Amino acid sequence: MLVSLERVAHVGVITLRRADKRNALNFAMRQQLREAFDAFEADEELRCAVVAAEGPVFCAGGDMKEMADAALGEVPAEWMQLTGSTGALEKPTIAAVAGPALAGGFYLAQSCDLCVVGESATFAITEAKRGRGAPWATPLISMVPQRIMMELLLTGRPLSARRAYEVGLANAIVPDGQVLDAALQMAEEIAANAPLSVRAGKRMVGLAADLGPTMAREPSEWLFRKAYTSEDAREGPRAFAEKRAPVWKGR
Repeated sequence: MLVSLERVAHVGVITLRRADKRNALNFAMRQQLREAFDAFEADEELRCAVVAAEGPVFCAGGDMKEMADAALGEVPAEWMQLTGSTGALEKPTIAAVAGPALAGGFYLAQSCDLCVVGESATFAITEAKRGRGAPWATPLISMVPQRIMMELLLTGRPLSARRAYEVGLANAIVPDGQVLDAALQMAEEIAANAPLSVRAGKRMVGLAADLGPTMAREPSEWLFRKAYTSEDAREGPRAFAEKRAPVWKGR
């Protein structure tokens, strides 16, 4: 098994398990990763996912040997479907990055909604060093300053964990041995909140990034309408008044 999905209460932990190859994403691994995301999204008990990796490298990107053997030209369609899938999910995802996240590994971390990094983590878009392209990097324009994005794309130089945090690519830096625990803690905080409100909040951020705050206002009101009219919207105030934890049903 190259990718696993484990359940920790209401959190799904998706783990890359090809450490001997620096978690490079070959065809089989990409397929299993896509299946793990699909299984997470379909599981009604899971409310948030953490994407982690075994070994000292989070993900070295695509499998260069496989690309060379296949004389790969353009990026396969299934690769783009995979790496865009985290953003397409209704439920939130958190990247737990320990070690380098390079090329497609950068994209995998970028595609998650939140990112917790270890002190030794690095982020690099190395495609220019290999004669490849990074059309998937377009969302970075709303995540980091334009000149940081330009630096990443044109030089291929890595950003340190500290620099990634400073420019807004990471939410938190923790000691290397605590990355997964910190990401799980954040995921558990999210999972404890009302699922419909969380999903609407995630979607609203995406709309605001794509459309701008003014154009996103009206569709955002529509997004939250389902939460306002749900059973959970009545459960929240009731639980507060009764001084107990709410029991969310996601409806």
